[in-house]
Amino acid sequence: MKINMPQEVKEIIATLQANHFEAYAVGGCIRDSILGREPNDWDITTSASPEEVKALFRRTIDTGIEHGTVTVMVDKTGYEVTTYRIDGKYEDGRHPTEVTFTRNLKEDLLRRDFTINAMAYNDTDGLVDIFGGMEDIESKVIRCVGDPKARFTEDALRLLRAIRFAAQLGYAIEENTREAMKEIAGNLSKISAERIQAELVKTVISPNPMLLKDAYELGLTKIFMPEFDLAMETEQHNRHHQYTVGMHSLVAMEHIRADKILRLTMLMHDLGKPRCITTDEEGIDHYYGHPVVSAQISTEILQRLKFDNDTIRKVRILVRYHDERIASGVKYMRRAVARIGEEAFPELFEVQEADISAQSDYKKEEKIATLEANRRDYEEILERKQCVSKATLAVNGKDLIDCGMKPGKEIGLVLDAMLKDVIEEPSHNEKEYLLKKFLP
Repeated sequence: MKINMPQEVKEIIATLQANHFEAYAVGGCIRDSILGREPNDWDITTSASPEEVKALFRRTIDTGIEHGTVTVMVDKTGYEVTTYRIDGKYEDGRHPTEVTFTRNLKEDLLRRDFTINAMAYNDTDGLVDIFGGMEDIESKVIRCVGDPKARFTEDALRLLRAIRFAAQLGYAIEENTREAMKEIAGNLSKISAERIQAELVKTVISPNPMLLKDAYELGLTKIFMPEFDLAMETEQHNRHHQYTVGMHSLVAMEHIRADKILRLTMLMHDLGKPRCITTDEEGIDHYYGHPVVSAQISTEILQRLKFDNDTIRKVRILVRYHDERIASGVKYMRRAVARIGEEAFPELFEVQEADISAQSDYKKEEKIATLEANRRDYEEILERKQCVSKATLAVNGKDLIDCGMKPGKEIGLVLDAMLKDVIEEPSHNEKEYLLKKFLP
């Protein structure tokens, strides 16, 4: 098998080989090359010690020298070159307390997580695949290198990485690997929120976000998102629905484009339902007020997982208004956009369409027709450049001050009144008219 490596990687490997050291491109770059994907970066592993690597290249950076990693700079691009190593004990369930350098490639590959990530390559020796990575690629399987329980005990983040790789590649997790994941699931509590966040995002924006169901079944989500577990276990006795709350959310994720904000919104849009559920005398469930509660829960989860404030705010708004019913008519759409905020549109329509797509067939055509009418009304607002916020109001605070108003709360109240007037009648968005009508 021939793998096309960047010229810089070939030169680094050739330099090491010319000085009697082994060197290979290794890990994810080899996996992605085999799969026909463009690698994000190229890692190199070598029998040379960090000091020996540094002696061979003009510009290097000690990025992780205590663990054997030196970054070799070629022009402005860095390539990580790591010495073959054997990891010591992982006392924190994430990092080895010490590493031992070795001259044996197999010992280095043995410490890696999954077979598909434990292959090495150079043009001299070709593909080095000791643990059956190619076979697992052909079988579309995620399998641990060696003893799966040992691999997950070493680094609990691998539990989520298994889910993520399966979701990204459309692979199944091999049975022994699954059993070990279930047994070691509790160790995930040792992993930082930031690391969990990164793996969760990669999973939800993957082609197979439904694989979060595996994370639930294996006991992983209850460690960092128990609200989702409750949703998975909450039946919906209502003719608008055919799944549990959690399964509805997973199906909804599959019906929306692979955008972080939108996928997180669909994952969390109904998490308030278990807290809001009421059952009438006919046995039908209702979820009054669930959008507000879901928005609160989504905020709590995203904060817990250390998401940035912008993501939290955008998801909260879309979750809060995902179930909003907007009457057909441009006037009603102007009111809705002004109340909800321009930023939520047109993504809110995508959210509502995905929500409807994951429901039962009951009144589905009617719901889609209403949504399409809303979209047309919104497009008309854009085409006519109608004002729906203070940002496009013909009058601003400075104008009011120039007219003699004192800075303060009253200016905001006057602008609010002007905006309300303009939303009802867009032609009123003229400076002269507004000042004459609203100033004494």
